[in-house]
Amino acid sequence: MSFNLETTEIDLGDTPIENIFINDFMPMADGTYVKVYLLGFKYAHDKDIDIQVNNETIAKNLNIPLSDVLRAWDFWQNKGIIEKIPKKNGNEYDYEVKFLNLKQLYIKNNYKPVSSMSNNEEVSSNNSYNCSQKDLIEANKIATINEMFNSIDYIMRRQLVPNEKKKILEWMYNYNMNPDIIVKAFFYSVEKKGIRKVNYVEGIIRNWYDSGITNVEALQEQLKMKDERYYRYERIMKYLGYGKGIPTESQMKVIDKWFDNYDFSLEMVLKACENTNKISNPSINYIDGILSSWHSKGIKTLDDIEKKDKIQEKKDIDNKGYDYKKAQPKRQIRATGKQPVKTRFHNFEQRTSNYTSDELEEIVRKKRESYYFKVKGE
Repeated sequence: MSFNLETTEIDLGDTPIENIFINDFMPMADGTYVKVYLLGFKYAHDKDIDIQVNNETIAKNLNIPLSDVLRAWDFWQNKGIIEKIPKKNGNEYDYEVKFLNLKQLYIKNNYKPVSSMSNNEEVSSNNSYNCSQKDLIEANKIATINEMFNSIDYIMRRQLVPNEKKKILEWMYNYNMNPDIIVKAFFYSVEKKGIRKVNYVEGIIRNWYDSGITNVEALQEQLKMKDERYYRYERIMKYLGYGKGIPTESQMKVIDKWFDNYDFSLEMVLKACENTNKISNPSINYIDGILSSWHSKGIKTLDDIEKKDKIQEKKDIDNKGYDYKKAQPKRQIRATGKQPVKTRFHNFEQRTSNYTSDELEEIVRKKRESYYFKVKGE
């Protein structure tokens, strides 16, 4: 293969890159693939016949393996924006790269002549679905679709316009995406990347589709490997019973605090979430109270929780105490082996421990006799 590069002492030229590539194709690709495309496009645009470049040249200039360059060209060919033209030498890895005109592709795929379409035809020349106004009206009547649009409005902090809604419905059909994964794509774009552009979200959807991600479960596995923070949001919200709900900005700040400031593991946070089983309306604030308490007490692991529970259990036993008045007869039984004789005066608290029960009985009897004779006048 070959690329032409103009010979100059200092490269002060320009390489025009179409906005269609930047807006629609670049967001869906790995960074290495983008670099390979741009450098190859530059070589093709320079048209210098004195310098021969090939895939090895690109690999060397980008400091990447040759295999990455070959995979990049396979990727862009699958996207339909380049063509690999094999040479006649029989080497499948030796080919020319033809960069297709993206503007022409866009016109070809999106603007089919009206005369070539029937009144009821809703499929474009590339067999993709084009949403009509009638389709949009009917889709809004479906609860899950309407909920999806409302969730996206909240994430975007504005209402979607009809054309944007139609485009989203086209994604669902063309990429076989369900409403939940569409909402996740908008959330990922806004909260993770800080970008509120529908075209950028479409790039994410395409990238997920190419990676075989068409449902929330597959997305969670992908994010677990690539984006731990986003994966935490997913697990915690699901553990608290919010299902597929999206955390608010304030909730995300609280969750981030548990990991960034308190340095808790996901295992510890989910352990705290278990305490919500007895609560009808669990909340992030309730979990925050538990984790803040653990943090202040220096509890960092599950073993620390177990040790704390044992210490607390011992304290509870020590603080129960005993009713020594009720325990006294039992002590006397153990000491004498006989059951003490109880009188009605045992119900009163003794003023001193110097008298036995028989002595107290005698004192009371004498006082009663003294009172009796005094009343009789004797």
